[in-house]
Amino acid sequence: MKTLLIIVFCLLSGIQISMAQSPVKIAVVGLTHSHVHWILGRADKGDIEMVGIVEPNEDLARRFTSRHGISMDLVYPDMESLFKEVKPEAVTAFGSIYEHLEVVQACAPRGIHVMVEKPLAVSMEHALEMQALAKKHDIHLLTNYETTWYASNHEVKKQVSNDSPIGPLRRVVINDGHEGPMEIGVNQEFLDWLTDPVQNGGGAVIDFGCYGANLMTWLMNGEKPISVTAELKQIKPEIYPEVDDEATILLDYPETQGVIQASWNWPFSRKDMEVYGKTGYYIAKNDTRLISRTAGEDLEKELTLPGRAYPFDDPFSYLAAVVRGTIKVSPGDLSSLENNMVVVEILDAARESAEKGQRVYLK
Repeated sequence: MKTLLIIVFCLLSGIQISMAQSPVKIAVVGLTHSHVHWILGRADKGDIEMVGIVEPNEDLARRFTSRHGISMDLVYPDMESLFKEVKPEAVTAFGSIYEHLEVVQACAPRGIHVMVEKPLAVSMEHALEMQALAKKHDIHLLTNYETTWYASNHEVKKQVSNDSPIGPLRRVVINDGHEGPMEIGVNQEFLDWLTDPVQNGGGAVIDFGCYGANLMTWLMNGEKPISVTAELKQIKPEIYPEVDDEATILLDYPETQGVIQASWNWPFSRKDMEVYGKTGYYIAKNDTRLISRTAGEDLEKELTLPGRAYPFDDPFSYLAAVVRGTIKVSPGDLSSLENNMVVVEILDAARESAEKGQRVYLK
């Protein structure tokens, strides 16, 4: 029944499918990023098969597999051990951001596609090597963000493209974050590297600044900002002594300004976006709630959107469709390598700007 529903969704969406297609064999590399529960606890849609998990921390592996009813027989201590036993078609990386390069170095020469959890890389140095490996070995290298699957964001993008009801974009404000990883109670293995300036590359500026850089690059159709100006703060140095917990990033374009507000100090979790044009605005409050107002309207309009259709509602359905060739990744897509190279460049510039106390111009 699940397979039949997937076929119907694909046909209605104009996605090419083959009745003979088997589930894409996927391995999970790393369990220290708590977003891994997304795939470990995912309902079976018939489009992927988990063939292995790489995690050297046996205690962590036992806790997470037990929680989701997964056999420890699927767990391997390292990637080499996994690849000796099974041949995944794709890998999802849920370790530290610093470890993304190592995953691509192991997978690309084997022709294994990779999806990393946001952001793509810890630095431009890592990103450029990952890009070169992906191109040399002709693999897909995708980046997953929760906000990629928000119907509200895609409706905003649709509205501001071509003949936008709100006119040319003037200002975009993107807010992401929560009370802080310690405050919300993330597991210790995640906290250890999330607050490490090497393994994560920074604090809130990386953890949540990447969302804004990703969405802004998408809204600007891949255009890089002229310059990046950032202010990073440690409001809670007693909790986060080595990394920032508050980041404000200003992106300057010829006729548009982007403001990214990334924080471990919000009073509650949020992932929302405000898009202002010459004659109106759209505010994506969450994944389905959209508020708008245009010139001539006295009141705001509020719309609750349906969730996105399969396979654009879930990162792993999307990954499976990309691997099977039923979806072609465009350079302008949120998950694309092209978009996410710009994201890393913006984040590198933000750290440099904060360190030097001045605006950084991009090449």
